[in-house]
Amino acid sequence: MPSPRPARPWLEPLRTAAWLSPERVAAWCTILLVTEVLITLFLALWQHGAFRPVPNPPSSDFVSFYAAGKLALAGTPALAYDRTAHWAAEQAATWAGAGYQYFFYPPVFLLLCAPLAALPYFVAYTLFQVATLAPFLLAMRAVLPARGWQWLAPVLAFPAVFWTVGLGQNAFLTAALFAGFTLLLDRRPVGAGVMLGLLSYKPHFGMLVPVALIAGGRRRAFAAAAATVAGLVALSLLLFGWSTWAAYLHAFAGSGEVYQSGAIDFAGIETPFGAARLLGVPPATAYALQATVTAAMMALTALVWRRSASYPMRCAVLPAATLLAVPLALLYDKLLLLLAIGWLLRAADDDGFLPWERLVLLVVWPASVASWPVGTAWHIPLGLAATVAVLALCLRRAWHASAIHPARAAPARTLTQTVGATP
Repeated sequence: MPSPRPARPWLEPLRTAAWLSPERVAAWCTILLVTEVLITLFLALWQHGAFRPVPNPPSSDFVSFYAAGKLALAGTPALAYDRTAHWAAEQAATWAGAGYQYFFYPPVFLLLCAPLAALPYFVAYTLFQVATLAPFLLAMRAVLPARGWQWLAPVLAFPAVFWTVGLGQNAFLTAALFAGFTLLLDRRPVGAGVMLGLLSYKPHFGMLVPVALIAGGRRRAFAAAAATVAGLVALSLLLFGWSTWAAYLHAFAGSGEVYQSGAIDFAGIETPFGAARLLGVPPATAYALQATVTAAMMALTALVWRRSASYPMRCAVLPAATLLAVPLALLYDKLLLLLAIGWLLRAADDDGFLPWERLVLLVVWPASVASWPVGTAWHIPLGLAATVAVLALCLRRAWHASAIHPARAAPARTLTQTVGATP
């Protein structure tokens, strides 16, 4: 019987990407990191009038958190959801005429915003970024299989890191809590549930987690998460009152108009809904598309968490699918995609890379860098394509693991075994 015809020789280096060593990845990402730092410093200096006067300097997203905290400290937390009062507080913290930054977070987030607002603005900004970046890096180090310090440059060079720092957003905290949840779930389910409950300031990012926990039979984590959320809500009611929750619910009900109108740049909304609006699809059709994708992500998550033999792949699929399931995920929220890549790399360290994995992952970094300018200039949803590509890799590897180890499909390999297998 004749042997199979070999693949085209010129494709083999791309298919295996064996040349993509950890040393080369670290070197290239260091170059990208230095470039991003220099660009960020230039933009910061330019926007603050270092080169020429700027009539209306832009404000960061952090000023929205800070202004809401100031209103809470003043005894008027419900005014955080009054656009006029909130904008006045933002301008008081920065400068008159600063562009408005929306605040649609539930009152549990005021529990963090209020202490930060007790500090001077720039001190609070710096403290918030440093104090949330540190646990995020620690969590990524625990997820990744890398040794030494080679992992740090690729993580810091991921574009969502600079969107988070530049805008003063809370994505480091979000990704750290999500990562902590995945790291603790197998060994300390109650701790994992607490991590998940603390994420209630962005409740939509927990959309798929109940599906995963129910499909995976993780009742203790589910109960701990529910208890944590209930405790945070009760504390916010005690400190801020029901009127603040009523104001939040009223503001939240109108938030859809903001996002579908283009007040938030569609090129920065890297979800099926955002991609559809970027391409000019009417809001009703965009919502229908998003609902269809959300249902599909729920089904995929349930299937993987019920049947996958690989715990790392369960943890990789969940954040990647979440970014497609939610209608709103912005550029900085793509740190969850980096978490998915981290778990994918852990699985590859155990079982070896599959064909094309290295090359696809290599492309994700420049695609993420270019997603906003390409989306703005040519209306191409490049960021969404990167998420879809990573999720496809995760699903293929999950299927591959189940096909090779069908006896391990249930229960999944425990995290204790996974961590112990990697020095």
